[in-house]
Amino acid sequence: MFCLVTKGCGDYITHQDWLNDVVEEDVIICYGSALEYLQWFVGYLNETEIDVFAKQKGIYDNINYHIVDSFDNLEIVTNGKVRCTTFNQTINDMLDDWDNMDESALAQALSDFYHEHNNNFDGIAVKPQHFEHFEHMKSWAKEFYDEY
Repeated sequence: MFCLVTKGCGDYITHQDWLNDVVEEDVIICYGSALEYLQWFVGYLNETEIDVFAKQKGIYDNINYHIVDSFDNLEIVTNGKVRCTTFNQTINDMLDDWDNMDESALAQALSDFYHEHNNNFDGIAVKPQHFEHFEHMKSWAKEFYDEY
């Protein structure tokens, strides 16, 4: 069976450069990939997988296509040809998918936000159904860099 994959991030200086180059389909970068693109998460060494929202499965085996009916209810930012969920949208999407999300990516992003905003989370608009999980992540985020 033939596998079609994009280039990996190891071929680029930054994850943002990588995502700018390889995302060519009608998709919106989401989850941890969005945090990388927005530069809230450094990503993983030699990463090859990308998470996107799409209306249909695309051609690449290393892209995780999260199928949605429409992009209308997504808050996005556009940079040239690349569309990406906003920081707030990404946080809520990851909390929505609590059992499958990348906790390390979310913790680093929240930690960076916390420290860059005078040790608070003001400005993050979390949906009420995510308050409990967000409280859990906030406590981890406050001490994220103390662990390393």
